[in-house]
Amino acid sequence: MTVRPICPDDVPAVVGLVRELADYEKALHEVRLTERQLADCLFGDSPALFGHVAELDGEVVGIALWFLNFSTWRGTHGVYLEDLYVQPQHRGQGLGRELLRTLAAVCVERGYSRLEWSVLDWNTPSIDFYRAAGAVPMDGWSVFRLTDDALANFSVAR
Repeated sequence: MTVRPICPDDVPAVVGLVRELADYEKALHEVRLTERQLADCLFGDSPALFGHVAELDGEVVGIALWFLNFSTWRGTHGVYLEDLYVQPQHRGQGLGRELLRTLAAVCVERGYSRLEWSVLDWNTPSIDFYRAAGAVPMDGWSVFRLTDDALANFSVAR
């Protein structure tokens, strides 16, 4: 088992795993990500997306995609974990834990004050996994999002 930063050769496998995650979350129809987009975001002139992969026997079987956020209250950056996924047949071997632990280590090494993410309310296996790692839910907070037509319409609203 190896957890390491994503390299350009990993992009096709990572896109495939993003699609698997979306399928698991019953939202495959929403995925528009292309290999080119992911490569540009990870390895372009000003990368704002970062990631790690978990490998078994040289095959990428898990991913953690993340970006920086900022806490105005703490005055430091943090990591927002966008996607954490390990293929079902490889779960239970510590890969997800090692991906999450690696991001926690990034935070500690760089002086970031938090590591956070969202999880679907129905995803109890993941919720149990996160609680076992010591994570706590942000009760009282709701995630809001503007996308597609709502985003475009609001951008020109006066």
